[in-house]
Amino acid sequence: MAYTPSYSITNPILKNVGIIDAAREVISSAPLVPAWERTFQSEARAKIIHHGTHLEGNDLNLEEVEEILAPTTSTPVARDRDVQEVINYRAVMDYLDSLAPNTTPTITLSPSILTEIHRLTVDKILPPSEAGQFRSVKVVIRNTVTGEISFRPPAPTAVFELIDDLFSWLAHEGTAVHPLLRAGILHYELVKIHPFTDGNGRTARAMALLLLYLEGYQVKKFFALEEYYDTHPEEYYSALQAVAPTGDLTPWLEYFTEGIAIEFNRVKNLVQKLSLDLRLKHSLGGSQITLSDRQIKLVQYLEKHAGLGMSEARDLLPMVSEDTILRDLRDLVEKKLLTRHGNTKGAKYYLSNN
Repeated sequence: MAYTPSYSITNPILKNVGIIDAAREVISSAPLVPAWERTFQSEARAKIIHHGTHLEGNDLNLEEVEEILAPTTSTPVARDRDVQEVINYRAVMDYLDSLAPNTTPTITLSPSILTEIHRLTVDKILPPSEAGQFRSVKVVIRNTVTGEISFRPPAPTAVFELIDDLFSWLAHEGTAVHPLLRAGILHYELVKIHPFTDGNGRTARAMALLLLYLEGYQVKKFFALEEYYDTHPEEYYSALQAVAPTGDLTPWLEYFTEGIAIEFNRVKNLVQKLSLDLRLKHSLGGSQITLSDRQIKLVQYLEKHAGLGMSEARDLLPMVSEDTILRDLRDLVEKKLLTRHGNTKGAKYYLSNN
């Protein structure tokens, strides 16, 4: 039987889609310098990997994940599986980047892409006979608190056909569905089918993310939906489970699009504060601004705090001399990114408002 999702287009969904598309336009057109883009992308990738694995029980915190991802630092002391999960999900993100570079490519989602994402997700965690292979055994999903069975995925004999039907719908009838809803449907159905013995959640989220990338919702890869899910995991799992009684995907799609709206709005606000917008370009005669890594750290601090003095700057850049910090700050003032109040070493710096 051909796959046909059941859902309604509600006012919350329409509102969320409107917010997302408006934020996407702002983010995509923001004239950021390359240094900012690299910084935002690195932060988003670290959050995707941390929250995507933490949601499934990984004990590493964000700082430890960033240490693992940094090529010049040693691996922190942690459970071998936790570290391997982070290394694996980095490989998944690399794979998504290869399929969806910054210019939208023309590839079609397929079961082979799904199984490759799964293989990368569980490399050295599951036996090779299970990595990237549809399950051949029955599985059940239990409540982690009570131990009670909360969901029984389809029998293993049905997995191949269900996956084939889902991807057939994506390639044909699904093309008429808005990409944001299509990504939510793909996410839910992969969780429901549960095609693998382990790693289904991470694989489903990666596939939904890839679909968004391919459909023009990359927004420079500055966002991390996993943070939204991981902040209130009970809401994430409740939204998934809300579909089961009737098969109606509407409540899940409302939750899914709301998460993207919240995350895109967060990125939009960040970009609006820190991008080199027309105001800055006009004030500098249209010239290009280049910021050093140190200056990026200083301005990022001010995006989160009301002001910055020399003591905060020293804490932020402990290996940098005061004279160098002062030169960086003077340069930012000259570029009209910051304003200075007070004397040189006792001055406080603020983001420029004009």
